[in-house]
Amino acid sequence: MTQPTRTRGEQLPTALSLAADGVPVLPLRAGKVPFGNCRCCVDNACGGRPNMKTAGPCTCPAPCHGWAAATTDPGVISSQAWARAWREAAAVAYHPGGAGLTVVDLDSAGAIAWAHAALPATRTVRTTRGEHWLYRGVMRSANAVRPGVDIKSTMAYARWVGPGTGPVTVLPDVVRALAVKEPAAVRPAPLTVPAPAGGGTCPHRTRTYLDRGIAMAEQRITEASGAVHATVYRTFLAVLATHGRCGCLTETHTTRLFTAAQAKGETARHCADAWANARDRLGL
Repeated sequence: MTQPTRTRGEQLPTALSLAADGVPVLPLRAGKVPFGNCRCCVDNACGGRPNMKTAGPCTCPAPCHGWAAATTDPGVISSQAWARAWREAAAVAYHPGGAGLTVVDLDSAGAIAWAHAALPATRTVRTTRGEHWLYRGVMRSANAVRPGVDIKSTMAYARWVGPGTGPVTVLPDVVRALAVKEPAAVRPAPLTVPAPAGGGTCPHRTRTYLDRGIAMAEQRITEASGAVHATVYRTFLAVLATHGRCGCLTETHTTRLFTAAQAKGETARHCADAWANARDRLGL
């Protein structure tokens, strides 16, 4: 059951309780927005977390930098540096990705109806405008993936409005696919490689050999349970080491690899960088 929203100054006990359960928390101001950077961190003068998109080296004791301020450390949460924020806080937020969760934020009756028809049942939390559906697993956050539907997981925060009802089920592929752009938007740079030395037949002999290799690479990325960046790079490197010098790889093959990586939360930029780094490593 959704617990009632607490009034200002009463958020700290809720935050400490969540942190004890391993949920990284931060205070929110009225309007469901995080507290602004402190004087030391204004305009990211500290050098950390530019535009709140990535974690940085900043060790500011205040709840700065939006989602990146979320923590499970009770000493930080109840510290003097956070005291003013909690006195003024209108709500508690948490970092779903940091708790190993993905939130499908449904903001309309139409979005809720779509979720019931298209998504596996999972824990549901009622919100002011709709529902949060919680799944176990993390992915790239994305807004407006459908009318009235946002995805909140890594590098995002969600307002805590209660524990909800029902068991939390595993994040399904249908949700991951919501954040994957069309292949044309993530097309990798063409691979230019020399022809086989001396000409002749491709050393891979049959198309089946290459297709099986790409399918295995997709599976390796899809099944990664951690260190996704490293897994994607190593997989790209293995594919290029095996297939990169004979001219077999086509845009279709590389797009399949990029799509598999994005389904695990990688951005188009991360994919392009990993592909380029693997090519450089092999001298392609």
